[in-house]
Amino acid sequence: MLSANLSAIFYLISGVLFILALRGLSSPETSRQGNFFGILGMIIAITVTFLSIGNFSTGFAIVLIFLLIGGLIGAFIAYKIPMTAMPELVAGFHSLVGLAAVFVAIAAFLNPEAFNLGSQGNIKLGSLIEMSIGAAVGAITFSGSIIAFLKLQGIMSGSPITFKGQHPLNALILISIIVIIYLLCSTQSSNLFWILLAISFLIGFLLIIPIGGADMPVVISMLNSYSGWAAAGIGFTLENTALIITGALVGSSGAILSYIMCKGMNRSFFNVILGGFGATEQSSSSQNKEQRPVKNGNADDAAFLMKNASSVIIVPGYGMAVAQAQHALREMVDTLKKNDIKVSYAIHPVAGRMPGHMNVLLAEANVPYDEVFELEEINNDFANADVAFVIGANDVTNPVAKTDPQSPIYGMPVLDVEKCKSVLFVKRSLSPGYAGIDNDLFYKENTLMLFADAKKMTEDITKNL
Repeated sequence: MLSANLSAIFYLISGVLFILALRGLSSPETSRQGNFFGILGMIIAITVTFLSIGNFSTGFAIVLIFLLIGGLIGAFIAYKIPMTAMPELVAGFHSLVGLAAVFVAIAAFLNPEAFNLGSQGNIKLGSLIEMSIGAAVGAITFSGSIIAFLKLQGIMSGSPITFKGQHPLNALILISIIVIIYLLCSTQSSNLFWILLAISFLIGFLLIIPIGGADMPVVISMLNSYSGWAAAGIGFTLENTALIITGALVGSSGAILSYIMCKGMNRSFFNVILGGFGATEQSSSSQNKEQRPVKNGNADDAAFLMKNASSVIIVPGYGMAVAQAQHALREMVDTLKKNDIKVSYAIHPVAGRMPGHMNVLLAEANVPYDEVFELEEINNDFANADVAFVIGANDVTNPVAKTDPQSPIYGMPVLDVEKCKSVLFVKRSLSPGYAGIDNDLFYKENTLMLFADAKKMTEDITKNL
């Protein structure tokens, strides 16, 4: 068994590695190194916790069994999961972090002696406050993440689910949680503890169901933050330095990322925390729009336009991820470069279904980092580009975000692809994107629709080039 001082030193080392991991993950060039630091830090933290078991003879075997079971399940899921399902995976794992926080809080409340927190009915006040907050945030994270998973998986409708009096009800429940935590700390009643957990699970559902599919990337980021704060709260209860550091890092970085994304999408940060943003009713112009004619093209048409262009901007989206077309896209771009055509990639902050989704896919295809630009860096270049090649990006290219105040995505900055001389839009059909609204870009005079699987269409264009 490791001594307390030695454990603290190793936990500190793992904490430093987690900080280095975050720093590395902030840039595509250093992301692999950052990922390595994160893995190393977690290995150290788990090993130290494992070696700090009090009753080593019996506890060792029990912890080892569950460590192996959890590790094998996690490895199997990570190996089998496709990149397109990564947002659902993240939401699912967030729910497990929240549930773990709840289970630890229950164990600590029912048997405080095992955690050196006092005795049942006489738990230290500071520990009880930390335990209550950790349990409440964990329960909210669990139920909210379940709803996010169901929406992303398509099991539940991605449209906002609202009802009359929803916001006052949410406010009342949140106030009730604060009051119950106060009463629980005063009376240490087990009934109040179970009521706290029940209404925390309930508010998690209610906070996420009114959020529309277009805003789901921000929800994932915010739930990530919640899971971190839940872990930090339980870290105080367990007096575990690594858990406190890790939870605080995840919680703060998730909150900062959510704030950055909210600014990028022109959303209110407080609306994200309280739930219900993105629940604007869709306008009749979006829902009941008559089917208008579109220009339909093929791979030969697309190749002709690109071959005669001097500059092409690629706009990847979720459709590219579904078709796994990133490698075919890279081959097409290499062919264009051989013809002295300038090629750039334009990435919207919420393209795909989670932050960085497109960056990861392009990195997988070894796309040079200096060719990939964020919305703010490249949006003005569309007006001077000859061709925009949109491969499965729907909502993030929809001009209605700038013109229709009743649209669910109104106010969200979008890529100005319609300003290009020609727009090539690869899509299977005219079906709406994840926000559930029609894309006006389909019907623009300079847009040529390429109805096909993204990978096959890209390969055919390359052959024609």
